Amino acid sequence: MHTSELELWRKRLAKEGSQPAYRLVAELIAEDIGSGRLQPRERLPPLRELARALGINYTTAARAYSEAKQRGLIDSHPGSGTFVKGKAVSVKPSNGYEMTMNLMIEPAIPTLIERVRDSAISVLAQRDIYSLLRYQTFGGSHHDRVAALQWLDRRLENASLEQVLICPGIHSALVGLLMQLASPGQLICVESLVYPGLKAIAAQLGLTLHSLERDSDGPLVRPFEEICKQGQVAVLYINPTIQNPTTTTISLGRREALADVALRYSIPIIEDDAYTMLSEEKIVPIADLAPELTYYVTGTAKCFGPGLRSAFLHAPTKRQAQRAAGALRATSVMSSPLTDALVSEWITDGTADAMLKAIRNEAIARLALAEKILGRQRIDSAKGAFHLWLKLPKHSNWNPSELAVQLRSHGVSAVASAAFSTDNHPPEALRLCFGGQLTRDGWEERLHYVADIIDQPAYLSSLTM
Repeated sequence: MHTSELELWRKRLAKEGSQPAYRLVAELIAEDIGSGRLQPRERLPPLRELARALGINYTTAARAYSEAKQRGLIDSHPGSGTFVKGKAVSVKPSNGYEMTMNLMIEPAIPTLIERVRDSAISVLAQRDIYSLLRYQTFGGSHHDRVAALQWLDRRLENASLEQVLICPGIHSALVGLLMQLASPGQLICVESLVYPGLKAIAAQLGLTLHSLERDSDGPLVRPFEEICKQGQVAVLYINPTIQNPTTTTISLGRREALADVALRYSIPIIEDDAYTMLSEEKIVPIADLAPELTYYVTGTAKCFGPGLRSAFLHAPTKRQAQRAAGALRATSVMSSPLTDALVSEWITDGTADAMLKAIRNEAIARLALAEKILGRQRIDSAKGAFHLWLKLPKHSNWNPSELAVQLRSHGVSAVASAAFSTDNHPPEALRLCFGGQLTRDGWEERLHYVADIIDQPAYLSSLTM
């Protein structure tokens, strides 16, 4: 609260002596909240400072704050201070908004939405509808695999049509690959922070995850080699570009070192590159460094939405693609021909590129807001990503899991580090997603709440907003 505002209060007190000073101070607080001069969560001066500035005694100042608190205008907590409660805006989540999932940004661009709709209508108008409703051989039609290869060519140097399979989502591809490549008693090497879906798959299949220590550049090479020497490793799972949850993109040197170990010990690699198309950096996939070992998986969920359930798998060889197709067919029968047709059309007619560009641009703008409001030192992030990794300050009063629950109750898509941890030592951090139904203004509003609740946990956790 500015000194000039307190000076206005002092003049009003001197001018209007018809009611007790403590009541008038409470009225002044109410007026300034109503006019917007005082904002929700704004700190008010301590009692002694208020008394000195207004020319009243300490007891009167205390009675003024007590009156304002009884009216629901302010709140206070020992050690945190006194804050404006005001007319805080509710930011409850929308119906059906799943706040524990990492949802892509939905660009609110009318011309783009119309383009997507027109392209989808074109597919339905031009194709034999019954052909899209029949069973098909697992892996997609020749036409759809050609479109998938066009997408994969953006990352892979030597992608081959014979090695491409279309799958009903990356998650289902991972289920089939782990069923094929790993057996109970063998180890799946993963980072100490990993996509929660992989943890769920491993638990369902009775497979053991072996956690690899990581740094800011990804999983460490030496621990990977040490466990490979023991002969129990079935596969290395890696999410190397804009990793979920930390947004880390593994450097070329680290990729080369990991690929070298895998080659020396003949360890298959599952390269989950779900977020790669969001990055405009020049990236060398591990599949290009160890093509004879790597199952490369990417898809369209992060640039068109997870509702499509469409993913592309590039196997190391034609024979391994056929084996993978058998394992995948046992779990999911086939991908949806209608979905495949839509995705193929969007890739070939340029709609996918337009959507991807719009998502990147909006993600970059929202990240700039996060860096401004939360501070760059608090977050790990990547341009184009629609999630960030929020690191809690040392000696924070918050447990990450409790904070995530509190944030979700106020419309912030937050997931605590424990959900991603594979070593039982989760860091003091959370993943925040700024996609889904969220608007840029809504994200900015939530960012202010995140910043405030970290800095003033005792006060804000008590408010009902």
